[in-house]
Amino acid sequence: MSEQTQAPGRTGRRVVVVGAGMAGVQTAVALREQGFTGDVTLIGAEPHQPYDRPPLSKAVLLGTAEGSAFDVDFEALGIELRLGREVSGLRPAAHELDTAAGPVPYDLLVLATGAEPIRLPGAEGVPGVHLLRTLDDARRLRPVLARQHDIVVVGAGWIGAEFATAAREAGCAVTVVEAADRPLAGALPPEVAAPMTAWYADSGTTLRTHARVARVEPGTVVLDDGTRVPAGAVVVGIGARPATAWLKGSGIELGAHGEVVADDHLRTSAPDVYAVGDCASFPSGRYGRRLLVHHWDNALQGPRTVAANIVGETPEPYDPVPYFWSEQFGRFVQYAGDHALADTTLWRGDPTGAAWSVCWLRERRLVALLAVGRPRDLAQGRRLIEAGTPMDPEPLTDPSRPLKAATA
Repeated sequence: MSEQTQAPGRTGRRVVVVGAGMAGVQTAVALREQGFTGDVTLIGAEPHQPYDRPPLSKAVLLGTAEGSAFDVDFEALGIELRLGREVSGLRPAAHELDTAAGPVPYDLLVLATGAEPIRLPGAEGVPGVHLLRTLDDARRLRPVLARQHDIVVVGAGWIGAEFATAAREAGCAVTVVEAADRPLAGALPPEVAAPMTAWYADSGTTLRTHARVARVEPGTVVLDDGTRVPAGAVVVGIGARPATAWLKGSGIELGAHGEVVADDHLRTSAPDVYAVGDCASFPSGRYGRRLLVHHWDNALQGPRTVAANIVGETPEPYDPVPYFWSEQFGRFVQYAGDHALADTTLWRGDPTGAAWSVCWLRERRLVALLAVGRPRDLAQGRRLIEAGTPMDPEPLTDPSRPLKAATA
């Protein structure tokens, strides 16, 4: 990785940020907050004012909000917006981006292009098939919910569950089809995801597991066992991948998932180029492996590290405790940490009830926590993960006692 430092607030330098989502906007804002006085240009592919994504599957989708634009006065901060502009290539040696409107030079570049939804093979162009990633997606889906269609959701991950929740709230009949044997198969261990299966039935949502989509026809989803599921609309939520295809041929190192490979200060393999948010992975000293985190909190925290590097400070290595939340089927679900290398799993409370938590330990230290309806567990657990405090397993399993009381 290259060394990239500048004198604090140095003028005459131009920072270009590609991507106008949370990570890109927060990078531009953090630069100004940390005293950068050079030019800052924010390039976004969509024509809309930069906006936050979580409300898309809730308030915007249900029509209780028209949009979710960031409350940022870009003009007052001296941040130039170039919206509705696709970036098609990067030439690091020339310090230039390629766009349809011509090349854009930079002194320092921040890649914040986020992730894009994975499309269902064979479903593109079929009427009534939708994704839910952008403001335009949410606006297209709003009248679909209002007409109370029979809706088939493909994928029982986080976004699938959140959309199914909104569709049921709007009065739609909803069937969720999932190729795996349980919801959230890619995110949680089987024993932890299993109790969530009942949430679907409780909400009046039909969940079909071991169900692969063979094809989508107008008005019908055909499963691989020949079952035909009526579908006035189909919403695909089968995951997302880093939006980095435009970087091929640039020399920027990409990882196994197509993500930009960044170091522990979010620097890429090219001089003067950083990467932040959903499009980048980073090495975690805390977890001993490289993390690719597709969640809002990572896009909020990473920009501070990037900005500190650009203004010439020497920040600590970027090594956050990953965090995300999801509102689904009347439950508030929160997760902090990374359980991949845990050696112990402990439960707090009855997973058939309304409020419970799961704790993952490694060598008696808390490394991850899932909290359903127990926000205090999450808040205390996140701090304990950050501190690396040894834990006493026995009191940890008593949901009547606060987590912090289980420190060894």
